[in-house]
Amino acid sequence: MDDAAAQAGDRTELRQIELRIVQSIADISQQAWDGLLRTGDRPFLAWRFLEALERTGCVAPDRGWLPFHLTAWGPDDDLIAAAPAYIKNDGMGDFSRDWAFGDAVRAVGGRFYPKLVVGVPFSPVTGRRILAGADVDPAVAARLLVQLAAHTAREVGVASVHVLYHSDREASALADAGLSQRVMVQYHWHNYDYRTPEDWLLKLRSKRRTQCRRERREPTRQGIAIRTVRGQEIAADPEHWAETAFGLYCTTCDRYMWGGRYLNRELFSDLFTLLGNEVELVVAEREGRVVAGAINLRSDTHLYGRYWGCHEQHRFLHFNVCLYHSIDECIERGVQVFEGGAGGEHKISRGFEPAPVYSSHLFMDEKLNSLLGAALRRDAKRHLQGIEAWRGNRTQLG
Repeated sequence: MDDAAAQAGDRTELRQIELRIVQSIADISQQAWDGLLRTGDRPFLAWRFLEALERTGCVAPDRGWLPFHLTAWGPDDDLIAAAPAYIKNDGMGDFSRDWAFGDAVRAVGGRFYPKLVVGVPFSPVTGRRILAGADVDPAVAARLLVQLAAHTAREVGVASVHVLYHSDREASALADAGLSQRVMVQYHWHNYDYRTPEDWLLKLRSKRRTQCRRERREPTRQGIAIRTVRGQEIAADPEHWAETAFGLYCTTCDRYMWGGRYLNRELFSDLFTLLGNEVELVVAEREGRVVAGAINLRSDTHLYGRYWGCHEQHRFLHFNVCLYHSIDECIERGVQVFEGGAGGEHKISRGFEPAPVYSSHLFMDEKLNSLLGAALRRDAKRHLQGIEAWRGNRTQLG
């Protein structure tokens, strides 16, 4: 800890750094937390988003999330680095997809839980996880906060530390701090300076282009109009749109056995009241009624598809609401990347591309850490090679 603090001091002219665990983000001022944000960090890493999750009870010990935020403070009690973190006894809602890890650890008599998760609850979206002030070296911030996480984990009996969906730029700093990298695959749409949706369709292979055009015609035949509700329309009646979005969210949660209602109605009110232009609702309307929709969040450069729901089933409606309409909007508005959520190989045939998503892991048991670290590195290499092979074999999308 002394070496890392000394390096931080070289950049920040600080002589003393205090590391603390903070068990409610409300105990950190919004100004201090948001002062660490950079372009692309909002909305998921913004104080008001994380605070709303805690205040509404979606993130709470009785819901499987114990806030355990990692923070570093300068000599004037100014926040210089932080990471949102939570202790969990399961993998519900963190999108870690680490069941195989847990099984492997238990098979050799080890402990996987409780685990410390660094990330954004219920949000499999890529981005920074170690927030550092402008005058703090990000690698030093990573080292400090990982040391805090590991030290505290051993003190309180946490078995493992997991930094989920971090940016690729953080990978080397986390590896230098002693964590092993894991790679999973998502499917992202990229805007290659398209001027019109037709420009994008022409990038697809002929078979896929024909398929997409056929699917895109279906809403008109079904008497369905699709549009995006945002900005002033939401601001004029946020509770109406929060109720609409929550109703759609519940249809999916209630339809599938895996679809637990992690989010409550109160949180939806906060999202549509507090996030402004960062929240959008795609609605499909038939005969004046909303029959389906998708909740999207956005940053300066990215659109994030989060939740879909429908009151009526119509052919290809999911693809039109969740994918095609938002692709058209990204082209029109100049959005660079559309992350459509976890999973979904069907997205490839609709113009999305496989993208590596990163997480980094540390196990308190040194033997387990060595064994699992080696396995993670082999698996990461395999996934990265697979993505490169896919790219090398494709001259067109789809």
